[in-house]
Amino acid sequence: MNKPAIRNAIEDHVVEAYDQLVVHFKDFCGCETCRLDVLVFALNRLPPRYVIGREGAVVTDVNLDKDQSRAAIEVTVMEGIRKVNLAPRCGRKSGGVRQP
Repeated sequence: MNKPAIRNAIEDHVVEAYDQLVVHFKDFCGCETCRLDVLVFALNRLPPRYVIGREGAVVTDVNLDKDQSRAAIEVTVMEGIRKVNLAPRCGRKSGGVRQP
């Protein structure tokens, strides 16, 4: 029996915001460890939006694309980038050069 998958729709929006915003932080490392730390930081601070199936995802995506929701996501991601940049776990010194 196939169970419907439950997923947090906000995750896709956080990843999208990170990808768009990280280019503006030239001194941010951007390695996989730092990237994941920012995503986890943001996801732990934003309210989850769980969906099942395509219809639920479409409705939730429309709501998350509204300016107010998008702004909250972007502000949280930027805060995460700043915090991770201050104390990166990857071993790079704070404020170093971004990894390719």
